[in-house]
Amino acid sequence: MAMDIEVRYFAAARAAAGVSVERVDPDSLSAILKHISANNAQLAHVIDQCSFLVDSVAVHDMDMAINAGSFIDVLPRFAGG
Repeated sequence: MAMDIEVRYFAAARAAAGVSVERVDPDSLSAILKHISANNAQLAHVIDQCSFLVDSVAVHDMDMAINAGSFIDVLPRFAGG
């Protein structure tokens, strides 16, 4: 199966992941997040505090199916106001 979804990390998520982008297989958002953080406790901690965009749209349904060709932006909390 081809890895068709691009996960893009920003700020603290990028630092924790050690990469700015990675590709994963289609699945639900929660399953993808579990997969990418399974072997990285630091990334798992950051992801717990992140918001997510799928194809530039804010996502609140963690069970949402992410289709091939989509991209997920992982956005940690930002300082400021």
